[in-house]
Amino acid sequence: MAEPLKAVYDGLFLEQFACLVKMAWSPFDEARFVERVRDGSWTQLELKARTRKITEALGAALPPSYEEALAVLYQIDEQCTGLAYLFFPDFIEVFGMEPQHSALSIAALERFTERSTSEFAVRAFILSDPERMAKQMLAWADHPNEHVRRLASEGIRPRLPWAQALPLFKRDPSPIVPILEKLRRDPSLYVRKSVANNLNDIAKDHPELVIRLAAAWSGEDAKTDWIIRHGCRTLIKQANPQIMAWFGYAEHEAADEAALPLVAAAALELSQHSAAIGGEVTLRYRVQLREGEGAKLRIEYGIAFVKSGGKTSLKRFLLSDREYAGGASASGARVHRFADLSTRKHYSGLHRVTLWVNGREVAVSELLVTEADPA
Repeated sequence: MAEPLKAVYDGLFLEQFACLVKMAWSPFDEARFVERVRDGSWTQLELKARTRKITEALGAALPPSYEEALAVLYQIDEQCTGLAYLFFPDFIEVFGMEPQHSALSIAALERFTERSTSEFAVRAFILSDPERMAKQMLAWADHPNEHVRRLASEGIRPRLPWAQALPLFKRDPSPIVPILEKLRRDPSLYVRKSVANNLNDIAKDHPELVIRLAAAWSGEDAKTDWIIRHGCRTLIKQANPQIMAWFGYAEHEAADEAALPLVAAAALELSQHSAAIGGEVTLRYRVQLREGEGAKLRIEYGIAFVKSGGKTSLKRFLLSDREYAGGASASGARVHRFADLSTRKHYSGLHRVTLWVNGREVAVSELLVTEADPA
């Protein structure tokens, strides 16, 4: 299993970074900086908490003047590339929010995102002055660097994972639309993925807006069509009728009353009826399409995960998404692991496991998830 990203902040990384700062600014106390970072509950901290700890230790060790401290970082940032250096833009969020630093801080976020990413730090500035930052991000959408153009979309996503939500843009995403309009034909896949993810965020609160944008953009070129498809994935999972019809998925019930239902038969079997947290189960499925014309099917399995309070939350996972001939049978197996993730913690209890075709449940089974064996 790959090490979590937070593990990059080991003693060697911190010592090498401290040495780099020392070369740029001789009064920097390398040993004290590393000590401040690693004191207290450091070993229990996750990635973003570790990032913030480094930021705070850096702020304590650099010149007290924000402008002077930033000048030190500017001497070394070209040598600090990758996600591990999230503490560069985080430094701007923590120490550069005062109004008198505004222009300097925005310029720093633009600069640092080219080598790491400012998508998390910029959100504090958006929440502080949304109108101004929406204009700034519209300007960034024309930037020659793809990382800055991506920031224009990624930083203003209403529901960016691991980041502060932007409730104002959940309520009214209209200021985001001009940014996405500018970027929808961007030559960079890196940028276009962000545009699609932004659309998908918006679809969770304003599906009608995304449907309108998809209709307006459809057919422009293959790149934009890919954005539309990826940006509508939540609407597809929700089996939004308009979107399902648009992408060619067959309806379960035909307009002709004499027509056969879409699914003639379906089955879902589990390799076992219980699994411990950290364990796995194999799901075997079979879907029989009705005779006659072929149809486009999206086949998924779903698990209603038990939450900490005893309620359940359904999550669906894709098995197949393609055209099938009339009367064809789709079958297969999938291993599902119940290992805890950064995005999902498992709890014991009875889990409902389901099979879905084009947004409708067609088969069901049950699995008892138990606590892991302490041995």
